[in-house]
Amino acid sequence: MKRTSLFVLLARASALRVMMSAVSMQSTPAAETKASAAEPLLLRAARGEEVERTPVWMMRQAGRHMQVYRDLVDKYPTFRERSEIPEVSFEVSMQPYRRYGTDGVILFSDILTPLPAMGVDFQISEGGGITIDPIRTREAFERMTKAGAFDPAKNVPFVGEVLSKLRKELDGTGATVLGFVGLPFTLGTYLVEGATGTKTGFAQFRALREEDPELARDILQLLAERIAEYALYQIDSGAQVIQVFDSWAGHLAPEEFESWAMPYQKQVVQAIRTKRPDTPVIIYMAPDTYSKGGAFLEKLAASGVNMVSIDHTLSISEARSRLDAAGFSEVGLQGNLDPAILCDGTPEDIICKTEEILGAAGNKGHIMNLGHGIEPTTPEPNAELFVNKVHEFKH
Repeated sequence: MKRTSLFVLLARASALRVMMSAVSMQSTPAAETKASAAEPLLLRAARGEEVERTPVWMMRQAGRHMQVYRDLVDKYPTFRERSEIPEVSFEVSMQPYRRYGTDGVILFSDILTPLPAMGVDFQISEGGGITIDPIRTREAFERMTKAGAFDPAKNVPFVGEVLSKLRKELDGTGATVLGFVGLPFTLGTYLVEGATGTKTGFAQFRALREEDPELARDILQLLAERIAEYALYQIDSGAQVIQVFDSWAGHLAPEEFESWAMPYQKQVVQAIRTKRPDTPVIIYMAPDTYSKGGAFLEKLAASGVNMVSIDHTLSISEARSRLDAAGFSEVGLQGNLDPAILCDGTPEDIICKTEEILGAAGNKGHIMNLGHGIEPTTPEPNAELFVNKVHEFKH
């Protein structure tokens, strides 16, 4: 990956500090100026408490749909610069909050960010392409097993720095700081494929599971241990809620999911819940070959999370009914406006669907969000309308 000179990066970061200082002195539109209770609204909702109104944020809210983000791209042309220079990551994380007054502010980062601390480097192109030297043999796996102790505070300190700054900046505003991690199966696909495996149906990882299942499980086990540590590091740095992503596990058939994804989901979630019991955990899996229509809804709830973030291929009312029937009445729901409606729908479409979801979900155990990440071409006025409508909704 090409790197801008250190001198230029430091100069840019210094200029950004000045800009951020000026912005922080301005009022924050649509944001609550005081916490309505001792703890932020979204945090209380994630814990399953009845709340005065439904909190809202949007997956991928910090990013390409915002002009202020695209302006930063001109100064910091690579994703890793934008996510690994603390001042820039902080600024991008805050942009949706300043623009829309979202109730959640999520760290601007990537699920691959902790990999270098595990002995695996990666590159991300501006188009989103991933490049990793793949791990498909026991010898290649030694890059991870012989990398030394996993120490995120030492190897990815910018993550902790940004979370700490976000927590300080948002103290008393009523907004919640979210961290996030990728779960072992999804991260494992990147390690084995050496890229995003969607074009080939994750053929390399499937072959490894068939030809050397012991190695495949060793990779997933090591990832589970280190991702759990990484989540704890985020919490200790300032994250109040953790969202865990198993985006590509929907490519697994049900019996494969139970063998290759579920055990490692549970291991990560249980480590967080055991060691930081006051920190809610939300799980999300994208709609895919086997996961559309909430096919794995009950299995995701069985991981031990506080909430399941559902996609837009399942109604919120059906999801609630199914979880209750399966004995997961204490597990909340996040979601689930179709991002295509937010991107291309009329204002009437956005309002109608948003109110429908809010009415069905009620004011306990629900966080409003999208069914997938916000589309890069989503008009900012649409996102503003969505957030404002959630804020105005009366249960």
